[in-house]
Amino acid sequence: MNNKPKVSIIVPCYKVEKYLRRSMDSLVNQTLDNVEIICINDGSPDNCLSILKEYQEKYKEKNIVIIDKQNEGVWKGRFDGIEKATGEYITFTDSDDYVSTDYAEKLYTAAKEKQSDILVCGFYRVDADNGHVYSTEMTKFADKHIDMKVNPEDILTINTALWNKLYKAEVLKKLKNLEKPPKILDDMMFLLLAYLNTQKIDFISDPLYYYMVRQDSIMAKINEKQIESTEKAMTDIKNIYINDENGKNLLEVIDSMAFLHFGVSLMFRLSNEKNFKEIIKNNTNFLDKNFSTWRKTKYLKLFYTVSKHSNQKVAIMKKIYEMKLFRVFLKFYKWVLNTFKIDIKW
Repeated sequence: MNNKPKVSIIVPCYKVEKYLRRSMDSLVNQTLDNVEIICINDGSPDNCLSILKEYQEKYKEKNIVIIDKQNEGVWKGRFDGIEKATGEYITFTDSDDYVSTDYAEKLYTAAKEKQSDILVCGFYRVDADNGHVYSTEMTKFADKHIDMKVNPEDILTINTALWNKLYKAEVLKKLKNLEKPPKILDDMMFLLLAYLNTQKIDFISDPLYYYMVRQDSIMAKINEKQIESTEKAMTDIKNIYINDENGKNLLEVIDSMAFLHFGVSLMFRLSNEKNFKEIIKNNTNFLDKNFSTWRKTKYLKLFYTVSKHSNQKVAIMKKIYEMKLFRVFLKFYKWVLNTFKIDIKW
């Protein structure tokens, strides 16, 4: 009899005692049999460790593994979890979020049927304070699959969180690590490393993951050191792709991803800075120097994204960015967010 877990669920924990029990309840009640739950207490100064031990004691029939370690950040914690994982597939959940009870079962069943390297499900964006559902996302791609040799640019349409995805264990076990991990945009870069070991990505339409939008974490302050480390990590990943047999064919996709996350997402988070004009200038120079095809690639052209039913919002943002209207757009964008109390992600 094969006792190997079907799915290993990796849960990094840090300062989430307020939400951790709800998260753990959703995991110990999974309908899929033979699930491994790997909880990483990343030196959390609150009661995370005692809560994890409480669940490990209460649910002895469940395979709950606790890694208690000094604080080294979520990047290192995830790699520790991958090393420990023994499942056929691996997934991640954030410890302030929760999942449906059939999360692992539906992902596992579909991944086996479709023979996926990575399987993506839909998710809800929920206000952590009042339970309001902002949106239901990643639910429109059920009949689609991404062949990394045929249509790799379609990864631009996938949300870059590590959760709401199931990975073949070998995809993550072979993951190249970075000597100096990024301080921000780390999920996106982790996925880029995973894509190097991926041939096929599939989707199911079921929204199975509940992502909690916390007002205290939407616009965390970013310092100059974090920006420098993140830029360095992204250029390191580009070099990994350049030197990889599969990766060298994906360089335009990498440059497009760099624009999406450095040109749009990061600039949005920095838009309140007094020297934002200078920040935009430096960011443009960074993109031009290291990811130069972002300006001419077809993947960011509006006609191409419309014809491919791809990420048209990014093509529009590229036009706004090149026309130097980004600051004006951001003012309008923030007005929409504040007036209508919605949370839109690009």
